[in-house]
Amino acid sequence: MQSVITATGSYLPSVIVTNDALALRVDTSDAWIRERTGITQRHIAAQGEQTSHLALRAAQAALESAGYSAHKIDGIVVATATPDTTMPSVAAKVQAGLGITKGAALDVAAACTGFIYALSVAHGWIQTGIATRVLVIGAETMSRIIDWEDRNTCVLFGDGAGAVILEAVPSGTRGIRAITLEAAGEFAPLLGTHGGVSSTQTAGTLFMQGQEVFRHGVEKMASVTLATLEKAGLTLADVDWLIPHQANARMIRMIARQLKIAQEKCVITVAEQANTSAATIPLALDIARRDGRLQPGNIVAMPALGAGLTWGCCVISW
Repeated sequence: MQSVITATGSYLPSVIVTNDALALRVDTSDAWIRERTGITQRHIAAQGEQTSHLALRAAQAALESAGYSAHKIDGIVVATATPDTTMPSVAAKVQAGLGITKGAALDVAAACTGFIYALSVAHGWIQTGIATRVLVIGAETMSRIIDWEDRNTCVLFGDGAGAVILEAVPSGTRGIRAITLEAAGEFAPLLGTHGGVSSTQTAGTLFMQGQEVFRHGVEKMASVTLATLEKAGLTLADVDWLIPHQANARMIRMIARQLKIAQEKCVITVAEQANTSAATIPLALDIARRDGRLQPGNIVAMPALGAGLTWGCCVISW
């Protein structure tokens, strides 16, 4: 059986914070943010709106796109660095919200690479017969771990959720062609939070050495894309769409330039959504599906890098 993405869905909170609005809170400006990141606005979860709420809405949108009920789902994997609670998992809450009473449900914590890691888990379930239809969701409320006084980080992030249904389909040309996962804990001091359950008993706030993360992002997302294409028996010439983690528009352009992929082949959503961590790739996938860019048989490369450091790439045939 092949693991095929058969549906996508997304959800963005209704509250929008523009660059000009941020400039009223910290020493920044619309021009400064646009020039360095390409971001113009971000969606922020409303008071009381939790990661599981966003994840559930994205899951429901994916099910609506697929045209079948939640009871056909027998597995849920949620990638998130901002769960509602330490336990139970966001995935368990989504399962309950959908009224599902069968199959596995778990969260994956790999920060911005989380969706690729979560896809690999779901792919493994399908390949080993554990599940046949898995909801894979990237969902984040990054606004809850942002230091809103730090202009270097608070301008970068937003909240949102994207979901796909990964389904077991008789072997053919569609589906996941290859996945590569990497990590290097030695770089943990570059990106993370000043807090945690066993250290401060709080989630803490995000810190980042921006220039170093940028450098690693370009280098590692480019190299892991090449490695995954080689594993899939493909070349850069075969790639129809590059849908990378949406950390920064400049970073995406540099990755494309390094890979010698035309800018027109890059799906970029960071301007309107900012960096939603594990949610960026499924959000971008849903946009590209709905606007018609993704066509049957298209080869799509999806690289990401996040805290850990973790990085990886999934190559699919749409």
